Amino acid sequence: MDNARLAEALHDHTAGFAAAAGKADPDGRVPTCPEWPVRVLAGHLGQAHRWAASIVREGPSPVPDPFDADPGAPEQWPDWLREGAADLEAAVQAAGDTPVWTFFGPQPARFWLRRMLHDTTIHHADAALLTGTDFTVAPDLAADAISEWLEVLSDPVTASLNPAFAQLRGTGQTLRLEPDAGRGWLITRTPDGVRWTRETAAADVTLTGPVPDLLLVFTRRLPLDRITLTGDEALAAHWLAHTAA
Repeated sequence: MDNARLAEALHDHTAGFAAAAGKADPDGRVPTCPEWPVRVLAGHLGQAHRWAASIVREGPSPVPDPFDADPGAPEQWPDWLREGAADLEAAVQAAGDTPVWTFFGPQPARFWLRRMLHDTTIHHADAALLTGTDFTVAPDLAADAISEWLEVLSDPVTASLNPAFAQLRGTGQTLRLEPDAGRGWLITRTPDGVRWTRETAAADVTLTGPVPDLLLVFTRRLPLDRITLTGDEALAAHWLAHTAA
């Protein structure tokens, strides 16, 4: 997936978020992000895009507090959010293949474009679920979002960022995500952390369904009963309880 595809999708889901969030009470809570009002969620997105752009241009800076972000009045959100996404795209385009800082060591600047796209996609779903607005994500983007989230969860640094992720260690338990089209994901919980591959093999629990639904279940935005579960339901529930995103 090239940078142009990532940037196009970032703009689409940023606009989708703005349209859905604009229908909500700005001070109302977001059930799938229960600690945040809608206004804070909007602030977080625009703030995160600008923060990622500043990292690409200037290097690391402290993670900003979403409650410090000021997205302005709701009618200003579409323009403010669009400007943040455009700023990030421009920064990544200017950086080219130059390695930049990430939590996981130096990586090409597109790391931040991809990370912010998938974060934005999930928060677009948050706003859509809250307001009853239609939400769609292209299957290729949903599949890449699952892979990217597994890359994050399997990096040894991740457990130091959120202690809950350390609880994903195990003794060989396996989970499989099986889309109705394309290759699935086999996840293994080892004493050293999460391991995963894009292979088909038997697992202790298998989640089956359209890849967009698998993404939203996997990120705790839809309940398990939206897809088909075969095998150890307690194992799936434990995984989801320790992967809040």
